[in-house]
Amino acid sequence: GDQPTSCTTETQHNMAAIATTARALRVVAQRATARSLYQKSEANYESVLDRFARDRVCAVLRTATAEAAPKAMTAAIEGGFKIAEFTLTTPKALDSLADFRQKYDGDVMVGCGTILSTADAEAACDAGAEFIITPVLIPEVVEWCVQRQIVVVPGCQTPTEAFNAYKLGAPLQKIFPGVAGASNWVKAVSNALPMLKLNPTSGVDLDNAADFLMNGAASIGLVAPLFDPVAVQAEDWDQIRANAVKVITNAAKAGPLKR
Repeated sequence: GDQPTSCTTETQHNMAAIATTARALRVVAQRATARSLYQKSEANYESVLDRFARDRVCAVLRTATAEAAPKAMTAAIEGGFKIAEFTLTTPKALDSLADFRQKYDGDVMVGCGTILSTADAEAACDAGAEFIITPVLIPEVVEWCVQRQIVVVPGCQTPTEAFNAYKLGAPLQKIFPGVAGASNWVKAVSNALPMLKLNPTSGVDLDNAADFLMNGAASIGLVAPLFDPVAVQAEDWDQIRANAVKVITNAAKAGPLKR
């Protein structure tokens, strides 16, 4: 009389195993779908890196108000900037990012900074970000971007962090905050670790931009020296535009980066 029970138990086991497998397949499918939502092509990935190599200078915007952000970034673009980064510390940053991506698509490359999580990265990509910047090295954000062929530039403070970012697959490594020795530090590190592509974004000003680029920096970011907080508060967009012209003119001395 044990036979039917044994069969029933076996059937239950089989059905449980099938259900488990189905659940696992659903999770895999969901992950694949989620990944494909943000997946970029190899050609797109390379074109973003080509733009960083060609233009080399990024306008990094952080303003206290949502209203100032588009006006300040417009002034920087009018002054010659071709790479624009909106940081999530600016109110309604993603609204501005989406507007600029639509308005300048193909002419100005637009990305998002102060990304602290994969949820931030998704929101930035939803708004149209073409690259992702983090203030510190956050491995899960780097891995998320690498899996989807999205250019990610994580913040690093030491050569060890920059090398670890490189090993995780980050094609550029942001140096933040400013380092002692400025462009000499960049020169020493890039000579010792030539596989790195350093992107200093602190300690870079209107006058020393070319020094960084000629001493091993792959690209640079301009924050307060470009978007002078006093000028932004006074809505002196002519000053921001003049700052942009000055730094773009200086940086041009270094020429494009050979990839």
